Amino acid sequence: MIKVLLAEDQGMMRGALALLLDLEADMQVVAQVAAGDRIVPAALEARPDIALLDIELPGRSGLDAAADLRDALPSCKVLIVTTFGRPGYLRRAMEAGASGFLVKDGPVEDLAAAIRRVLAGERVIDPGLAAAALSAGPNPLTQRERDVLTAAVDGATVSDIAGKLHLSQATVRNYLSAAIGKTGTRNRMEAVRAARQNGWL
Repeated sequence: MIKVLLAEDQGMMRGALALLLDLEADMQVVAQVAAGDRIVPAALEARPDIALLDIELPGRSGLDAAADLRDALPSCKVLIVTTFGRPGYLRRAMEAGASGFLVKDGPVEDLAAAIRRVLAGERVIDPGLAAAALSAGPNPLTQRERDVLTAAVDGATVSDIAGKLHLSQATVRNYLSAAIGKTGTRNRMEAVRAARQNGWL
């Protein structure tokens, strides 16, 4: 029996996925969580064979949780299942140790087949997204530039960002300027939008 952990913040979607996977003769959903910071504790308790993780979760992103899970429970495979098929997300998922990446608009039979393939040692990646990721190239932003853009998401001032990240205002301006240049945008909000669309944040 394949033991599955589901991490999905939308209750209806999580419940539907659990019902559909439980209909598979060789699968059992042993844990369901709605927040990214619940993934590792739930996995350590339920000991799943595979974790299906959404990316945009409250508490901690599925991409960050994938890396945490790899360290905490190396025997558990990770399959990212998301609405957001962005090349940068795929690249980050692979760097975090995920064994697969699927976009949610596919049929549930594909998901069940992907789970079996991942557990058989294969990598399973949405083909269209794989092609887009290859043409998009690597994330040009440094970790600090990503931190500053993430802090700027809600329209925070330079002063707010500096206080939050324990940086000087001049340093924040430098990081913002570099990020705007690398994303080919005109201001910080456009840079945030471009970075999000590419899956770099």
